[in-house]
Amino acid sequence: MKIPRMKNKQLSELLGNITALHLAARVLVIVSFFCVSNFSSAALNDREKAKFIHDRLTGVLPSAVMLTEMEDIISLNNGGSGAFDAALVAIDGNNNVDASGAFYNVTVKNWASPWTNEEDDIFAPLNDYSALVIGLVRDEEDFSLLLSGDILYLGADSSLPSYAMNNNNHYQQLESSGANLGDSSVFVKTTQSSQLDIDPRGIAGFFSTRAAAKAFFSDGTNRAMLRFTVRNHLCNDMEQLKDTSLPADRIRQDVSRSPGGDSRIYLTSCVGCHSGMDPLTQAFAYHQWEYFDDKDSGRLTYTPGIVQDKFLINETNFKNGFVTTDDSWTNHWRQGENVEKLGWISGSEIYTQGTGAKSMGEELANTKAFAYCQVTKAFKSVCLREPSESDRSTVDAIAVNFMSAYNMKNVFAELAVNCADGF
Repeated sequence: MKIPRMKNKQLSELLGNITALHLAARVLVIVSFFCVSNFSSAALNDREKAKFIHDRLTGVLPSAVMLTEMEDIISLNNGGSGAFDAALVAIDGNNNVDASGAFYNVTVKNWASPWTNEEDDIFAPLNDYSALVIGLVRDEEDFSLLLSGDILYLGADSSLPSYAMNNNNHYQQLESSGANLGDSSVFVKTTQSSQLDIDPRGIAGFFSTRAAAKAFFSDGTNRAMLRFTVRNHLCNDMEQLKDTSLPADRIRQDVSRSPGGDSRIYLTSCVGCHSGMDPLTQAFAYHQWEYFDDKDSGRLTYTPGIVQDKFLINETNFKNGFVTTDDSWTNHWRQGENVEKLGWISGSEIYTQGTGAKSMGEELANTKAFAYCQVTKAFKSVCLREPSESDRSTVDAIAVNFMSAYNMKNVFAELAVNCADGF
């Protein structure tokens, strides 16, 4: 019997269904733990704690060998770090037991996927943006490099399609192959500059990934890239950062100063967002998602010295508005209400203004908001709920620890332990 070949859309839907089933299975595993363990509100014993931690980090049942290994590590305590050490074994295994890889393939991938698209789709296929997140977590790299580093992660299997700037085939086939992304011989670190056909000055962490460029540089005015960066990685949206007291000197010509014929709307609303957004978005003046009829087959382009037309549109809306001439940026959020809200880290004042996306990404990552945002989102992923007021001291402590080395793997492990202790 001849088996019909599936079209890309059908394959994508099938993979989405598989991921959905995996997510549902993860919930069932956790529910079954509550049902069969038969424990009360008293503290979990070492074996129960080991299972709880493994479930929250991976969403799959631990093997008997894994469970016993984790239980033994918790029992030894290791000066109070026993549960944390056991959590790391659930993630990566050790000399005595292999990990399933589910932490990377499912937990971290699902954590990162909503950031890679405007729809917040958790079932988006693996792509270079979500792969970058997974790799940084696995290798315990400085996670702030997500916004600036020349880093890319690829599958090592030579049978996979090569990385391409105009399609996602490499990552979709890597994901459908079931490769363990926790294995550094299977999923390897390289550089964007060795793979991307653009000027190296345009490379800046996830900003220059294909997935982010397609989602946030296509059409529009490139303000979407800044808006979703702040939303996804600083846990604030433009409305929350609105400050009408900031200088309006860098607001572009396309923003009407009297929308609907009423200048009060501009003065009391529009200026509050654009005064901070526009001078930062200028860092993307040379970036564009270029495509013709099919957005999916487009690619990132970078034109150093040539400002993209989208920065110069609708100039008659307000002819005296700011005209973008290069990719230099200024951060007006270092004054006014957002100084405290974003928490600029002392000593990082050198980044108050700069040139290009890389330095602007470094600027945004130099905030307490960046650290707290990653920890808060990881809390929801591991503990399966929003942090409550009683969790505030835990989140604060883990965020402070995170800022010392930006090790995201340790954050996940610490949160799993704290969720188990607070059950």
